[in-house]
Amino acid sequence: DRHNDIFELVVDGDLSGGPLISTLHPHKDLAKGEAFQTFHGVHAQNYHIFTPAPDRDWAFVWGCQPWIKELPFANAAYDYNFKHGESGKLTLEFWITPFDYAPLEGPSRAVVSQLSENKIIGMSWAVLDYDDVDAKDNEAFWNLSHKTSMFGNASDLVAFRLMPLEPAHVKPIAAHWSYQVLDYDRRAVAFQDKSTGQITSHKWIFGDGETSTEQHPVHTYKAAGEYIVTLEIEGPAGKSRWTKVRDVVMK
Repeated sequence: DRHNDIFELVVDGDLSGGPLISTLHPHKDLAKGEAFQTFHGVHAQNYHIFTPAPDRDWAFVWGCQPWIKELPFANAAYDYNFKHGESGKLTLEFWITPFDYAPLEGPSRAVVSQLSENKIIGMSWAVLDYDDVDAKDNEAFWNLSHKTSMFGNASDLVAFRLMPLEPAHVKPIAAHWSYQVLDYDRRAVAFQDKSTGQITSHKWIFGDGETSTEQHPVHTYKAAGEYIVTLEIEGPAGKSRWTKVRDVVMK
């Protein structure tokens, strides 16, 4: 029962390429079920997104990992005012999580793709048009890739470069930071500034009465405790601060 128009999306988060469906498994003698459960969609994922989906899941994941379409890895929302089979405008907003490894067993063994600005990923989409409810197959097919085989081979996907947010959606100055405990016995912690914007000064407040004006300081706490740490920054666009409440814990 596939008589919904379908937006098919295929994503290869680490640009590894190669076949991703069981019928293209390199070992042809492998049992069909085993090939599907160990291979299909594991390193690149294929989503069939129903438009609309009034009585079913928002998408069909063509692979052995249907858990990737559920929260916290994906979600979708629709807005439309027509009945199934009628014409009209449909607005769909969704998000997904690409995986370098998405096994049958679930997220405990999965590896989420690491996405960053300027990284290149493989991605393509197709539109499957089902106008006739009595037809056994789709009426039309539009494909972003140069090859229709993109649905089953990640090497046929289009290369996309991940771009930064448009300036209108970025604060001119925004504080943010991370930390790593270097030595619990010495209570040594490395703090890393991850702020954005043009920055002329930093002030770290470590929560123990000590401060630093370095950009990436290493601080040694003298006593055990749960510390509230703040980074304050300044620049031509103004000021910003970011606090982590009792994240930094020393024994």
